[in-house]
Amino acid sequence: MPELNRRSFLRAASAASATTLLGARIHALTAAQAEPAAAVAANDRIQIALIGAGGQGQGDTRTALQVLGVKLVAVADCYSGRLDHCKEVWGDDLFTTRDYSEILARKDIDAVIIATPDHWHKQAAVDAMKAGKDVYCEKPMIHLYADGPEMIEAARASGRILQIGSQRVSSIIYAKAKELLASGAIGQLNMVTARWDRNSAIGAWDYTVPPDASPETCDWPRFLGTAPKIPFNAEQFFQWRKWKAYGSGVAGDLFVHLFSGTHFITGSNGPTRGMATGGLRFWKDGRDVPDVMLGLFDYREGFNLSLHVNFVDGGEESEGLIFTGSEGTMEIAGNTVTVNRVPREREPGYTINTFTRATQKAFLEKYREKYSVTYPDGPPAVGMERYVAPAGYSDSYDHFENFFNSVRKRKQPVEDATFGFRAAGAALLSNLSMDRGAIVNWDPDAMKLA
Repeated sequence: MPELNRRSFLRAASAASATTLLGARIHALTAAQAEPAAAVAANDRIQIALIGAGGQGQGDTRTALQVLGVKLVAVADCYSGRLDHCKEVWGDDLFTTRDYSEILARKDIDAVIIATPDHWHKQAAVDAMKAGKDVYCEKPMIHLYADGPEMIEAARASGRILQIGSQRVSSIIYAKAKELLASGAIGQLNMVTARWDRNSAIGAWDYTVPPDASPETCDWPRFLGTAPKIPFNAEQFFQWRKWKAYGSGVAGDLFVHLFSGTHFITGSNGPTRGMATGGLRFWKDGRDVPDVMLGLFDYREGFNLSLHVNFVDGGEESEGLIFTGSEGTMEIAGNTVTVNRVPREREPGYTINTFTRATQKAFLEKYREKYSVTYPDGPPAVGMERYVAPAGYSDSYDHFENFFNSVRKRKQPVEDATFGFRAAGAALLSNLSMDRGAIVNWDPDAMKLA
């Protein structure tokens, strides 16, 4: 389906329709509030640049360019082959460079997408905001805890928009889940269980190394930045997520999405303490981060969060969250959110049948005086409600649309630096806990290790 027609369809999808399927009530969700304008005024057009043109960066750019009134004019990357490819995709008139400062010096660029390795996020974002550019920065926002306050201050001092790229915050599925939880759909929340399991080489960050990789085609010194200075290593250049010097492991790549979603839905600022365990079970290729990680976190709101990522899942790859409450569960899987309620038995348990008839009679008389019969005609049927996004729905598109709306209207982004720091800070507790072999305390309000 052509993109404009797809967007029109998503916005026209009815929220009112509902059908019954296998005992569940199925509801269609609306993908957006209103039809987008047919044209964008010249002074509302946004010219962007990409800093970091790997798989994530190019994917982000393709999505960003689906938003009306957005044009790509420049790309920076440390590998010549990616710069050449960007010209193949977006035209020979595209300005390309290895040095992103050349992009920031241009007056015709309004905003940048930062999709560099994690250890470059802070510096690139701060430099861009100081140069007067609005910033969409990929998650995790930080590589080190010290990065967070500096990025927050740079956004405040410059008055620029800084949005972090955990797209679940813009998802209509997560918005519905937030609404359901707040309405008491599952009672009092007591536990959240979340997972992100994979079963592929690319899922385990074993990305392709091009045959022409060399110190000539790759700007190795610029790539290293603040990382330890070592001789050129093509695997570390192209598969950087596998090393702590450049990435943040599964915590920064995937846990952070699960934290972002949990915090958005619950309204929490984050956990007060956490611990993690795991190890390297299969991908023993020289990486220094785990391929299996489990984390447990305490929240002062009265619930616990349990996370796991497994890059050695021999079954089906899966991602999802389950919110467990006193009156039901709410599960997010793919583009659906399902609420399931199974009434709790409130009558005396089966052990009453082990008493004498006289004791049973006396007990029930006193019990009925204190408690009315909860379900005189037997417990009600199990209740299930399922909410489904339209076919082809993309929360990534919505996240970029929200970003560009913030740029045009100069309003606070849907995922600002404070939210992004709280999600990334919580996620990186897992790495600290594994390194220390101990529980780590965190102040989610002050955003500091406690």
